[in-house]
Amino acid sequence: MPTPLVEIRELTKIYQRARRLLSRAPAEELRAVDRVSLDIYSGETLGLVGESGCGKTTLGRMVLRLIEPTSGAVRFDGRDVLAASNSELRRLRRDMQIVFQDPFASLDPRMSVFEIVREPWIIHGDIASVAGGHSRGRAGELLKAVGLEESALDRYPHEFSGGQRQRIGIARALALKPRFIVLDEPVSALDVSVGAQIVNLLAQLQREFGLTYLFISHSLPIVRYLSTRIAVMRKGEIVELDDAEQITSFPKHEYTRTLLAATPEVEAF
Repeated sequence: MPTPLVEIRELTKIYQRARRLLSRAPAEELRAVDRVSLDIYSGETLGLVGESGCGKTTLGRMVLRLIEPTSGAVRFDGRDVLAASNSELRRLRRDMQIVFQDPFASLDPRMSVFEIVREPWIIHGDIASVAGGHSRGRAGELLKAVGLEESALDRYPHEFSGGQRQRIGIARALALKPRFIVLDEPVSALDVSVGAQIVNLLAQLQREFGLTYLFISHSLPIVRYLSTRIAVMRKGEIVELDDAEQITSFPKHEYTRTLLAATPEVEAF
């Protein structure tokens, strides 16, 4: 087997629930993610599926160290993400990006599309990309890659539909030429037809740019379309992990069968 691009080992996140007023009982623990271990290989899509509140988003954000885990380990291309200093983490994040669930909340309404797409270059000190008019040309190329016109650069998020906003978020994630992207339920806030277009776009971009995805969703049929392998999550734990076709055609765990029965079938996009 090849060496994984992303290695997740015994990753755990515990939250302390606040005690009731005047109660002497110790604070209760909530295990949002409980000792999860996964490997993600270069060029593949690992689908992470489960019901709302099962810990999917928490896991995805811990992999990027947007949330600090309670314990465990994450390695990206052999580098220890959790032990990285701030400067090392900044370098790592050029290769590790995220597309958020809500395209209405993830874009700053006061910034133009050009400013949104250009912002990663400014944050990461990519002087060559922000100097002169070069950044505008690169930003326009990114918009074209996600199916938008270059004329959109001077417009603002409120002028776009939800699907178009998500395309802008994807363009921003691509700006630093990452190798790995966490897709945090990128189509759950969109209409079915628009979501299908976004899933098709993600598949096209993966082929074009050689991307590796962690695709988080509550819908097994959608995850099956894009994923190489699927991990099923329940109450913070991985209960089943297998090839996408195997897990959707011959699920072994009762919870996986429940998820399949509860989700309407999606026709091929």
